[in-house]
Formats: sequence, C-alpha cells, structure tokens
Amino acid sequence: MQPSPLANPLATVAQLETSSSQLDGVPQDLENSIRFAGAQITQAAGILLRLPQEVIAQAVIVFVRFWIGSEGGSLAEFGCEQVSAASLYLTTKLSAYPKSPRNIINVYAYISTLTSLHPPTDPPGPDTYYVSEGTYQTRRATLFATEQRILQTLGFNVHVSLPYTLCITYLQALDVFSHPRAPELAKRAVAYLNTALLSPQLLYLTHQPSSIATAAIYLAAKETGIKMPDVEWWEVFDTGREELGFLVVGLLSVESFAEEERAKWEGRTVPISVEELEAEMRRRDGGE
Repeated sequence: MQPSPLANPLATVAQLETSSSQLDGVPQDLENSIRFAGAQITQAAGILLRLPQEVIAQAVIVFVRFWIGSEGGSLAEFGCEQVSAASLYLTTKLSAYPKSPRNIINVYAYISTLTSLHPPTDPPGPDTYYVSEGTYQTRRATLFATEQRILQTLGFNVHVSLPYTLCITYLQALDVFSHPRAPELAKRAVAYLNTALLSPQLLYLTHQPSSIATAAIYLAAKETGIKMPDVEWWEVFDTGREELGFLVVGLLSVESFAEEERAKWEGRTVPISVEELEAEMRRRDGGE
C-alpha cells in the first residue's frame, strides 16, 4: 500500500532518544539550541529570498529531519548553517521557486553579518557581506556536497506534507467562515502552524499534519472566543483527545522556550559552524 500523500514519515522513539550528535559528545541542551537557531536561520533566509511560507516550512522540516537518530547527521561534522542552506537549496529545486547557488550563498553571507535573525532598519553595506569568486566556489562546493549528504541520510525521501491547506479545509468544514471574526481565527491558526516549526518537541516529526492543523484551530478558537461544536469535533479529523492535549501544550511551550534561549545566549551567539561548536565545547570544558 502506498503511503498517503497527506502523511509524513514520523520519527521513531529510538530516533528521538539518541542522535548522532549526542553520540559524538554534543550535549542535548546544546543540540537543541543549535537546532532551534538553524530553524530560525532557515526561516529568515527564506523570507529574504521571498519564498512562500510553504516552501520555507518544507526546508525547515528537511533541516530538522537530517539531525534525527543515530544514523542522522552530526553537528560535530556539519555546521547547522551549511545544512540550513543546503536544505533550502534542495527544497527550492523541487518547488516552483528554484534559487541559484549564488542567491543562496549571498543570502547566508548577509545573515552572517547580522547580530540577530531580523533584518535591521539600518542594514550593513554590501561590502560587509561581499563573497569573492574564490569564496563563492568553495561555498558552492560545500553546498552541493551537503545537499548530497542530506539526500543520502534521508534515503532520498524529502516528501513533506504540510497542514496549511488542511487547516483552511477544516475551518470550512466547521463552518467557521460565517463568523465575523473568522479571518482573525484563521490568521492565528496559521501562526500556530508556523510556531510548530520551531518546537523543541519536533512536532512536525512526531505528529501528522491533520493533527497539527486541528490543534492550531483549537487554540485559535480559544483565543478568539469563537465557539466550536459542542462535540469532540477534533476526532472527525483523526485526532484523539490525548494527542490534541499534547500538541496544545507543545505549541504553547514554544514561546517560553524561545525566551529561555534568548536569555541563555544573551551576549553570545549560538555556534552554527563546526568550528564554533568546538569552541563552545572547549569553553564548557573549561578550556577557554
């Protein structure tokens, strides 16, 4: 039987328990921080490249999948920035919005000059992130090599089913759009779908799109005060009460996790290259 085109391959318990990075001595909290930063970088790069959110979301999911399990990629071997760039490049190649290696490399060179992942009101001049031809050739070779490694690690299965269209379809089925505040509900629900991409619980790797869409609608309805049917309507969309509860807690916890990460790394930058990771490991060991 062929897998449903609306379903994603989910991570196993064994993959979630042990990663290749942890086997190489990277502490779990540091791995979580780097993975979180990498997802943010992917999102920022996608925005700067003017990509649709669906393409960006696919790239983030491919990026996160690469690090999962003992057979996945290790942060001790691959910097999260290079994997982020390769994930975005690979995803755009398979979409209607392909981007050239030069575009990808230039955008990531620009991001590396920023002190945060949000474009400043007074951005640095082009000379601060100019990539020479020699540097471009080196980074392009790294981009291609990393892309191939992602494909090999994922078994060339880069299919990603997203919950965005499902979310709107479910809202239509629930007859929500007849309510005057329906646009606000839909906007909040989509925002939660984007929030899930940054979840430390890896919600997109542990739950199907239908369940994530259902949880996003549930939270959005609560926040906007729009009354839903007086039955367990989520079961119609193949989501049990226990799974719904877990997803709701997971979605709500992302904001506090982000705040903790911001406080944790205040005044410092998250290591996004192998060299920076090695320096952070030495610092933790008291070597610096």
